[in-house]
Amino acid sequence: MEIKEVRNVLKAPAPHMVGDGFRVHNFFPSGYEIDMSPFFLMDYGSKIEFSARKEPRGVGVHPHRGFETVTIAYQGAVAHHDSSGNSGIIYPGDVQWMTAASGILHKEYHEQAYSLAGGPFQMVQLWVNLPAKDKMSTPKYQAVKQADMAKFILPNEGGVIEIIAGNYQGIKGNASTFTPIELYNARLNKGAKANFDFNSSYNTGFMIIEGSVKINDSEIAYANNFVHFKNKGELIEMEALENSVILILSGEPIDEPIVQYGPFLMNTEDEINQAISDYNQGRFGYLEE
Repeated sequence: MEIKEVRNVLKAPAPHMVGDGFRVHNFFPSGYEIDMSPFFLMDYGSKIEFSARKEPRGVGVHPHRGFETVTIAYQGAVAHHDSSGNSGIIYPGDVQWMTAASGILHKEYHEQAYSLAGGPFQMVQLWVNLPAKDKMSTPKYQAVKQADMAKFILPNEGGVIEIIAGNYQGIKGNASTFTPIELYNARLNKGAKANFDFNSSYNTGFMIIEGSVKINDSEIAYANNFVHFKNKGELIEMEALENSVILILSGEPIDEPIVQYGPFLMNTEDEINQAISDYNQGRFGYLEE
């Protein structure tokens, strides 16, 4: 076993708004041209204060096909609805894992009580690609609440590893995945160390949500940095230089062609054209604005 070395420590790209409720830094695919398959997109909503407002900010009804959206809340609260009849509220520490697959309509916006009060807001949304054989499977929804999340408690009051998906130290995450994915939140206290062991071929990255960390006793990464690792070696050691929160992503690449058009992520142009046609003909269901 050898050390998985850091390829780059990437600073947050300039932010942009998604709807009027989500200010995000797109680390990939547009911010940096890095291969993080099966993770196709990562929007990081760095900490921002929203003023109180009666009418919640957010994103109106929009379609998805061919992938999954994973929304991880750190501060603030997000409400959502989809055309399969699923709805819910994502509070700090919660995760919403929506499999759009064959097609779904979706809307997401600030939860009413949070909107009325205003306050800090921070989140991550991932787009997880699906293999060709699963792209037209039935949509589904997984809510992973903080209270129910699988956790590994680090020794000596070092903190906790929350396992959203995958397996850490023999503890399995709640979310089921179509391809091998490791997705954790590491909440480390100052001075704590945590070790990770990922397949050398897996695409791996750490999003520093809060604090600062030292990786492999060499590279230092700060809040709002993304640490991108080389596809070589397996072992990563992380030390918290202060109380820190880190989102950890690692997954087996999907070696298939990708064609993206807006909210559709398919394998061929013909499939994109079919998605547009199906959407225009109302085949994604109905969802009220």
